[in-house]
Amino acid sequence: METKWLEDFVSLAETRSFSRSAQLRHITQPAFSRRIQSLEAWAGTDLVDRSSYPTSLTPAGETLYAQALELLQSLHNSRAMLRGHASAGQDVIEFAVPHTLAFTFFPAWVAGLLESFGPLKSRLNGLNVHDAAMRLVEGGCDFLISYHHASQPLQLDADHYDMVTLGQESLAPYAKAQADGQPQFQFPGTVQKPLPYLGYAHGAYLGHVTDLILKQSGQPIHLDRVYETDMAEGLKVMALEGLGIAFLPGSAVKKELQSGSLVPLTLPQGQSLSMHMDIRAYRQKPNSKNSPKKNAEALWAFLENSAKP
Repeated sequence: METKWLEDFVSLAETRSFSRSAQLRHITQPAFSRRIQSLEAWAGTDLVDRSSYPTSLTPAGETLYAQALELLQSLHNSRAMLRGHASAGQDVIEFAVPHTLAFTFFPAWVAGLLESFGPLKSRLNGLNVHDAAMRLVEGGCDFLISYHHASQPLQLDADHYDMVTLGQESLAPYAKAQADGQPQFQFPGTVQKPLPYLGYAHGAYLGHVTDLILKQSGQPIHLDRVYETDMAEGLKVMALEGLGIAFLPGSAVKKELQSGSLVPLTLPQGQSLSMHMDIRAYRQKPNSKNSPKKNAEALWAFLENSAKP
């Protein structure tokens, strides 16, 4: 039995919706349903009454829900204490970073810090957006670095968390370049011949931003989803093979744009389909129960000063 199954089950008990819980847990609905089924197989009984709508729990499910809340809280508290022991006296700064930023933004950002801030020992935890945010909330990292867009804000209470903007990122469509330098595919496609589309898995943060870009495009764009994953790097590799159009962060395609292997796509009239997002760092506000490491405090002060106009 995995603790994430219990976390999924608690979410389902509170939302009473498989689709909503899958979205909150940042996984696809089929994958979420399989994890609930795995928990039921472990328990040896049905936990969810699937004969009613909205979703309700069986008597066994109600019992497990109450116990799961206590168990998860106890586990989280124990983990926080253990990590506190493990990190005591160490000078390693722990970062929780969504997968895409971990591959694209983070390496160059750390390299820049070595020049502007000085020597830095760091540990990277690459996670999905939800789990990265939970790592910060549970005290399992010093800093969270994540995308921010007004349409998809992280629900972190400003009274308990500090935030600083590190930069901006653009999300735009790209396709493999042909011999003449033109993109292999051209918007907007047709109903009869939609364009092959390499999309983000349901629940992925960049997938929601991509959906907003398409919604605000001002004209119908005909796409046929032929592949999906929750990682931008996975979409980029498929686009480089000429298998379709992918919406990718600018930091992920710098080398490909320089080499000419990928090119951006625009609408026929030349309108851009890009959207800008902030890249933000978050930390828990220091208090009597949460005293940051000295080097983490120094880095945060540096980031705040660097962000000032």
